[in-house]
Amino acid sequence: MITLTEKAINAVGRFIASSETPSAGLRIEVTDGGCSGYQYGLKLEAENTPDDTVIDCGTVKVFVDPVSFPMLDGMSIDFLDSIDGSGFKFSNPNAAKSCACGSSFNPNPSGTGTKTCS
Repeated sequence: MITLTEKAINAVGRFIASSETPSAGLRIEVTDGGCSGYQYGLKLEAENTPDDTVIDCGTVKVFVDPVSFPMLDGMSIDFLDSIDGSGFKFSNPNAAKSCACGSSFNPNPSGTGTKTCS
């Protein structure tokens, strides 16, 4: 599973509350791109699709498509807010290599164990 810290859950909740369109949860996906091969994508979604893995994080639901899930399984997401800026921080045990920006990675083909949402 994918773990969101309390700070990440609160940040997503704020984004959902301030969104002009209804949102049922947060979609996390992996797309081609970035300097390491793949990049993380986050967006608010009105609803999940039938093939999604839905992770209930209390006040926030997370939607992950079946192609992205194996590369994200076991990942932890935090939200940092500092003088240098704010944003989501990804800790992905499936990443064999990550770029310095933290939003691009190269997957490890062996994968890892799962964690639950907290």
